[in-house]
Amino acid sequence: MEIQLKRGLLEICVLAAIRKEPSYGYQIIKDVKPYITISESTLYPILRRLEDAGNLTVRSVEHNGRLRKYYEITDTGIKKLNDFREEWREIMAIYEFVTREDEGNE
Repeated sequence: MEIQLKRGLLEICVLAAIRKEPSYGYQIIKDVKPYITISESTLYPILRRLEDAGNLTVRSVEHNGRLRKYYEITDTGIKKLNDFREEWREIMAIYEFVTREDEGNE
């Protein structure tokens, strides 16, 4: 898969993982694992990019004597998810066109 496309899809998966409630890195990895593989070394740069773009906010909470960063989606992040859904409908229409059987050769 083309690297930029995969990177964009990973960002969307991360936003989808936190859309209902704030979450932390390890939990995000577990939540997206059934759909796409993502490592910690890939996740944290994505989280920083999403934060820099205003798609999520970060807060630190003490957990078992250590600080844990929780990530929460912003209105901008929700808009990014909604825009993706709209674009995905167009992509699926193209996919259906490209993969349909030749009507004359069935």
